[in-house]
Amino acid sequence: MQDKLEKAIGFFKKGDWDKAIDSFSSIIETEPESAEIYNNLALCYANKGEYEKAEKNYLKSIELNPKIPQAYINLADIYYRKRDFEHGIGLLNTGVYELPDELILSHYLARFYMEDARLDLAIDELEKILEKQPENYDAYYDLGKVHFELGNYELAADNFENVLEYKENNEFIYYYLAQAYEANNEIDKAISNYLKAIAVNDKFHPAYKKVAILFIARGNLDDAIEYFEEYLKLDIPQEEVDGVAALIEKIKKKRDEK
Repeated sequence: MQDKLEKAIGFFKKGDWDKAIDSFSSIIETEPESAEIYNNLALCYANKGEYEKAEKNYLKSIELNPKIPQAYINLADIYYRKRDFEHGIGLLNTGVYELPDELILSHYLARFYMEDARLDLAIDELEKILEKQPENYDAYYDLGKVHFELGNYELAADNFENVLEYKENNEFIYYYLAQAYEANNEIDKAISNYLKAIAVNDKFHPAYKKVAILFIARGNLDDAIEYFEEYLKLDIPQEEVDGVAALIEKIKKKRDEK
């Protein structure tokens, strides 16, 4: 048994999925109650893109031992790729029930709820996670996204600010935080965070356009021109280049008429 297992694992590590499948299947003939082997076999099929066979073996693994978190995670990944949120949510609810301390399953469940537009349920799961893991910045990030989607912009901003306590200098977090402040009509804070996103990554083109538009709204035309011109230097479609170049000329004309 041990020799067969080592051989199967060797094929798996090499990415030789067919030989690994043959080896794991051979082990199952003599060890039909091994949940771990069914999980490994399922993973081989998943890596080959044979998702129906993978699903069948993951479910068998969970049936034999419902306390293996990786089986839930692996099968949830398949359901997510297939956009099969109904089965994914059912699976993960089972996983959360069987393994309440495995918060990664709760987080997967929250993300399935988000994708399936069950945002209140997503909030419930994320808040449960943060009660047990108050430093889980990924949960704060997802909670910020949910609140933004619901139009709760102040709560969205609060959660994105919490992310920055643990993950500084991330252009995406600054950008999402800026969007939340902008939606909440806190323009100075929005501008500040768009500029922070640019400071972290001076090639992050969405922030240039956003901050330039806010400068126009605030009447800071020179600043708007500066950031639009910097925006044009980045990798953006030609159609966008043409439109922004025309806008810059209009802003300059408006500025010079003052």
